[in-house]
Amino acid sequence: MSDKRKTTRRRRGSEQPTLQQVADAAGVSAITVSRALNTPERVNAETRVKVLATVERLGYVPNLVAGSLASSRSRFIAVIVPSLANAVFIEVIQGLQDTFERQGYQILLGNTDYNIEREYQLIRTFLGWSCSALVTAGLRHSEACRSLLGNWDKPIMEVMELGDALDLNVGLDHHEAGRCMARHLLGQDYRSIVYVGACLDRDYRARMRFEGHREVLQAAGLAAPMIELDQLGSLDAGAAGLEQVLDTCPGAHAIHFANDDLAAGALLRARRLGLTIPGDIAIAGFNGLPLGQHVTPRLTTIRSPREDMGRLAAEEVLKRLDAKRVTRRQHDVGFELLIGGST
Repeated sequence: MSDKRKTTRRRRGSEQPTLQQVADAAGVSAITVSRALNTPERVNAETRVKVLATVERLGYVPNLVAGSLASSRSRFIAVIVPSLANAVFIEVIQGLQDTFERQGYQILLGNTDYNIEREYQLIRTFLGWSCSALVTAGLRHSEACRSLLGNWDKPIMEVMELGDALDLNVGLDHHEAGRCMARHLLGQDYRSIVYVGACLDRDYRARMRFEGHREVLQAAGLAAPMIELDQLGSLDAGAAGLEQVLDTCPGAHAIHFANDDLAAGALLRARRLGLTIPGDIAIAGFNGLPLGQHVTPRLTTIRSPREDMGRLAAEEVLKRLDAKRVTRRQHDVGFELLIGGST
């Protein structure tokens, strides 16, 4: 993001819409806006729809703590992730929480279930509680959410991936991670390699890794088949993914799974089927979860530094809150290829 765009975001943040401005834009009274937001049953449907549309268009956030705190700055930091069932995000949260709590901040935690509309609603709620900062997993947001955050003048940290961030950004290059694993598999002389992911419209970072994987295979003159499962990472889904590859791509030499849960599930199912790994088929994953390092053979994977990512993200947010100069708005935490016996 250019310095000009960042300056614009901060300048707009100092001019957050007021309740009266919403009322003027909607052509109603301020009390009507307040009722539409707080006691909607007291406002007729047509007026309520007009008010809510104006609220969204202007990016207005009601201050839920107005009158109850002398300062509009709280000691809360909002953290929004797509899943609380995935150990990856739990470790990021751990790094954030440990670092924030040492400085006297508590986190307000929200789970989107990979739904960007739910993210928008969560962010509206948390901003209404005058959080000191926002940390969100990912760079993809709805247009309404982007408009809302564009009017907010406090630190915004986006983690997990790298790209054109709203403000601060700590993550890794998922395209390059996909390329890295594909290069490793090619280096082991595997030529028929299948990528297996799940719900890639929701788990779009896994799709990024597939795109990097595909680029490497196509550059080598090879096909890059992909199988998409309808269940997010689990051992059962990984087992089903292995069987689908065996049925539809019987000549496959290797499977590049979108995450370690899928890969470990496939490896365990392969053993039950009497297949040797990697003799009959090689298996690789992503994330570097402990599970993959305790199966036999040990899983080849890419380790992402999740807790470190959370700690660094929190440290950068705290610098901003302490009015310290932030010299880098984006940090690439990198990744590590872990070569196990599965490839």
